[in-house]
Amino acid sequence: MMGSRLFRPLSPPRSRKQLGPVGGYLADDVPAPASLRLQLSALQALCRQTFAVRLTMLLIGTPFAMANATDGPPSHAVLTAGVLGITGSYAMLRDWDRFGPRLLAHPTLMALDLLFGAVLLLTASPASPLAYATVCTPLLSGLLYGWRGAGAFTGLQLAVLLTVYRAWEHRPGAGTSTLLVAGFCVAAGIVGVTLRNLMFRFGTATQALSEATSRLAVAEAVESERARLARELHDSVAKTLHGLALAAEALATSADRPADPQVLKQQATLVAAAARRAASESRDLLTDLRRHTDLTTQPPTDLVTELSDRLEDFTSRTALPARLRHTHTPPLPPETTHDLLAIVAEALENTHRHARATDVVVELESGADALRLRVTDDGVGLPPAFTVNQAARSGHFGLLGMTERAARIGARLHVTRPATGGTEITVDLPLPTPHPSGQEAAHA
Repeated sequence: MMGSRLFRPLSPPRSRKQLGPVGGYLADDVPAPASLRLQLSALQALCRQTFAVRLTMLLIGTPFAMANATDGPPSHAVLTAGVLGITGSYAMLRDWDRFGPRLLAHPTLMALDLLFGAVLLLTASPASPLAYATVCTPLLSGLLYGWRGAGAFTGLQLAVLLTVYRAWEHRPGAGTSTLLVAGFCVAAGIVGVTLRNLMFRFGTATQALSEATSRLAVAEAVESERARLARELHDSVAKTLHGLALAAEALATSADRPADPQVLKQQATLVAAAARRAASESRDLLTDLRRHTDLTTQPPTDLVTELSDRLEDFTSRTALPARLRHTHTPPLPPETTHDLLAIVAEALENTHRHARATDVVVELESGADALRLRVTDDGVGLPPAFTVNQAARSGHFGLLGMTERAARIGARLHVTRPATGGTEITVDLPLPTPHPSGQEAAHA
């Protein structure tokens, strides 16, 4: 009987330094990866199939052994070995989850099964079907125990075959049959270990790929969240703070020279209102971070209504006329509406600050498969060949934020200079194709 020290079953994973370099085809056993579910399922299927083949060979070959056994104790020994071998193979095939771990932990059980097969083969001759049942033992030892187990059991199986050949060498063809089965045993042991190592290498590679994918997903999520925060800060707090700075400068200028107290009061009130608005916007951003607000859980927002309210508020604050022209617009997801409104708000603020325009027109057109949003002003327009990268390098991130928002909802943003002058910002958003109703699909 052999102890389990000779074998290396499913060992815990080792570090890359412990593994050392790969030594070619007969490399050392590959350690089991940390995640074994897929690999153990595949090993279980292979082992059960091997036991199914062994069970079939035993059922076919046991009658040959019984026919050659003499009456008395030899016949009883052959019958006992056949029954135990068949029962053990059937138990492994039917209930591997229960008996497989015991076979894995106690290699001596495999040696005991090899002994039963040796008794049957010694009685039946190396030319009987029982000879091919012996091939399953090296294959199983390679699958379960690796190179050490496969080498030990293959050696034992070859010793058994040599003993059987000595007993049947007088029979014609015994030498050829023994040599053929011995070659099969050696090949089966190598195949078993190779399959085991391939499975574990695949498992290790799969685990590494999964970890790399997870890290990449986390990095992309962090980068996306940083870009979102940058857009939200630019579109809300940054603009409010800019307005607060302008109001404070106006107040300081008025304080340096004699001025109407009512004017000073209005300017101070404007500064206070801007400060409160900045605090409120900052609080909203922090609340969104803590609660992980998901726009997809909010009810749909009517884009036309929101645009009308935004334009009315913009006109009242800046005294710059802003008109809305629209056609029928289908319902849009909340996150799409949110980003479209943010693009329009940024375009309006840019018009107010930089364009020196006297009129702004926002147009919303909806077709069968696309929605077009256009913001046009009659201002000075952008410099020739002005790009998003140039704007970002100069510290103006509004155009970059609009481009990122359009890309996030699957739209394309174009900034052009019309022939009449000014600036035209166009967002083309593809609309999902409506699914046909059940009746239309049935007629189709």
